[in-house]
Formats: sequence, structure tokens, C-alpha cells
Amino acid sequence: MKNLKFTLLFAILLAPFLSIIAQEDSDTELSNVQEFTPSKLLKKGQWDIKFFNSIYTQTERTDEGSNRVDIPRETFFTNTTEVYTGVSENRRINVGLIFQVRANNFGGSTFDALSFNDNTTDSRSGLTTVAPSIRVQPFASISNFSITSSLFIPLFEDVANAPYLDKRSFFWETKFFYDKTFGGDKWQIFTEADLGYNFGEDAIDADPLTENVSERFANESLFLPVSAFLSYFPTIKSTVFVNAQQAFLIDLGNNFSQNYTQLGLGGKYQLTDILNVEASYGKFIRGESFQGLGETFSLGLRAIIN
Repeated sequence: MKNLKFTLLFAILLAPFLSIIAQEDSDTELSNVQEFTPSKLLKKGQWDIKFFNSIYTQTERTDEGSNRVDIPRETFFTNTTEVYTGVSENRRINVGLIFQVRANNFGGSTFDALSFNDNTTDSRSGLTTVAPSIRVQPFASISNFSITSSLFIPLFEDVANAPYLDKRSFFWETKFFYDKTFGGDKWQIFTEADLGYNFGEDAIDADPLTENVSERFANESLFLPVSAFLSYFPTIKSTVFVNAQQAFLIDLGNNFSQNYTQLGLGGKYQLTDILNVEASYGKFIRGESFQGLGETFSLGLRAIIN
């Protein structure tokens, strides 16, 4: 019954794509869905605003090794809002800000996290991070390769003995993007490699009477996820995709490391000349060292404003 509910939820998310695609006429002009991949930058004066929501829920994780163990349900909601604008005439530099709001619930049902409760027993919520960010296209001759670098700054209160809300670390993340379109513009391969460093007080040095030790698990570690997306464009305004990700959290002094593998699928549709919508599903299929083995359901809106 649990898997059936999740399947129905994802079917509802994708239904608008399927019905609109079936009715859509072809067009010769590139839509934003095709043109503005993460590899492509904005021209001066353009704005890119993305409002992305995801719910991750789990009832399984691994033990200290890679064996699966059952746990009470844990649910983590994340809203990520990204705002970028082009600042160079040659379309090679963008600047922006990223904001993240989280709501977590331990126990109960999947959607209890959406109540946005905040207590010291089973729920936490709030604005957790803000990140100044810059995107650059380093090579004029390779327009489909770009780099994004962001510094995530924690804003939320440090509450001892409270449920986990977010990482208690400054997180410097640099992403490398590349995409290639082929097959008569019907197919696209998109790749992403990230290099992220979590820095801050080690968990072993935190005072459990005044600080949240669990939120310092990733401090002094290197985060290295590598992702690939294969997209197909049924029409000029729509795409469906499958994706895979392998990630490593490498210990640099906090005596904790992890890794996981995730698979997913999804779709995007251009609603208007400005706005497009995206729905996706991800499943963690393996992991090590207390890695969650749950599912992620995501829904996002993106506006490209000239």
C-alpha cells in the first residue's frame, strides 16, 4: 500500500506533462526547456528564478556497513529558491543568491513535515541557509560547459538535543556542468560533477549541553557527487529524462564518511514563454555508513525573464 501511494503521487505529478504533450504541435524555435540547461548562462539583464520543492522520506537505512535496517519513518522537506541574473555582455558571468527552507519530521506520516512544526521532540523547520553564488563560462568556444560556485551559510538556531534540521557547517560547493545534444535535437546527455567542502566544528568537539551534535556530522569532509541525465524531447516544449548519481562523503578529520547511489526519472514542460514546470522522482538504491535508502518526490517552477 505504501508503494502504491507513492506511485499514485508521482503519476499525478507527471499527468500534466503527458496530457499536454499528446496535444502539442511542433515548433521550430527553441524553448527554455531545451536552451537553458544548467550548462548555459544568461545574457546581461536576463533573470533566472527557480522555486524547487522536494520531499524525501525513508523507512530504511544502512547500518555502519551496507546492510539494510528498518527505522521509523523520517521525512525531510526542502524548498530551494535560486535567483540568478546575467551581468556580462558576452553571456559568460552570472551572479545570484540561493535560499533554503527545510521542514523535517521524525515519525508519523510522510506529509507531517508539511505542517512546518518546530519543537525539540519530533519536528524542526525554518530558513536554514543562504548562499551567494556565481556562474561562469570559462571557455568562449565551449558554450555548453559552465562552473557554478556557491558558499552556503547556516542561519538557523543551534538547539541542543533537538531533532536534526540541517548541516551545521559552512559549505563551499563548486559544480561543473556539461551537456551535449544529438539525434536531430531529440536527445541530450547532461553531466554534472560537484566538489563541496563542509567546514566547521567537529562533532566530537561540540558541547551536547548547548550544541546540536547530530548537525555537525559532515563537518571537515569533502562531498563528491557525480551525476548524469539522459533526456528525450518528444516535442519542442517538453522533455522526459532518466538520471543516475554516485556520491561520496570523504572524511577529512571528523571520523565519518558515507557513499550512496541514486537513480531517478522525471519530466519538464514549457508552460508559457517565461515559465516551465518540472516533476521528478529519485530512489536511493544503495549506500554505506548510516545512509538513508528512501525516495524523493520533487516539483519545481522556473522562470526565465528577459
